[in-house]
Amino acid sequence: MAEPYPYTAFCFSAKFELDGAGDQDIRFQEVSGLSSELSVENVQEGGENRFIHRLPGRAKFPSLVLKRAVITDSALISWFDDAIENLEIAPVDLTVSLLDEKQDAVRVWNFVKAWPTKWSLSNLNAQSNALAIETIELAYQRFWRD
Repeated sequence: MAEPYPYTAFCFSAKFELDGAGDQDIRFQEVSGLSSELSVENVQEGGENRFIHRLPGRAKFPSLVLKRAVITDSALISWFDDAIENLEIAPVDLTVSLLDEKQDAVRVWNFVKAWPTKWSLSNLNAQSNALAIETIELAYQRFWRD
């Protein structure tokens, strides 16, 4: 049987390898920053003026950004607070999974040694009926796709 194509982007999870992380710590409204880029180094060759050699450099990864509604009891936010307020940086691994209609992972991205770099809260507005959304940004060493 052929795979259904294409998969939707609204069914996913982000699981942290963090002590005390519960079911509420895998549910996010949005995950962005799933990209990688290979830098290009330009090398000029002496005596060759027609072109510049373009050689592959290092891989670059942007911050991983996760958004979710504010919750009061979260091991993830405790981990984040320890990093920001106490400078106790404790990198953890995390897995972002794209899920199918049966909640089975169809694509998995594994992030190594992620640590928090920024937390922000959406604007509080008495004239709006929107959820309070917290945004968490993470740096990490590298990632790969299963």
